[in-house]
Amino acid sequence: MALITHPEVEAVVAVARLMCLAARTAPKACGIDQIVTAVVVAPEDRETLAAEMTRLSEELNAPFFARDAQNLRASAACVIVGTKLDRRHVPGCDLCGFAGCEASEAAGARCALCIGDLGIALGSAASVAMDHRADNRIMYTIGLAAVRLRLLGPEVALAHAIPLSARGKNIYFDRK
Repeated sequence: MALITHPEVEAVVAVARLMCLAARTAPKACGIDQIVTAVVVAPEDRETLAAEMTRLSEELNAPFFARDAQNLRASAACVIVGTKLDRRHVPGCDLCGFAGCEASEAAGARCALCIGDLGIALGSAASVAMDHRADNRIMYTIGLAAVRLRLLGPEVALAHAIPLSARGKNIYFDRK
């Protein structure tokens, strides 16, 4: 008899791929897609990301980065969703708080439309995880580490991540 010994892990990876599909097809402002996705599965890749989070915990004096690194280490997979921040140049937008894209760029502000697109993509991806009952939590800490490591490429300046787990108890619930 051939048994699949860890079917939950295989299912989590399949869900992660579907989450990337949902992020890709989520609505985008002006129909311009700047979303970039990746799935981190291999333990050594998750460890590289977690080590950067631990380093950031010390650099930023933010212990919750180290806590989230432990969650990442215990996860079966992690979906990273990021965005490029190319401005849309929509006349009269001003959502970033500046009078036009030129003023926004001069001030070093980020395009609010890109940030909104990232939020919608993350919500779409998280809904897929929920629909498949995969334990998950959106974490900006993992996203920042991914950006610092340039895992999504040099053009991606903002990212969040959604680690996934399938255990008898949600590992993202009772956190210290």
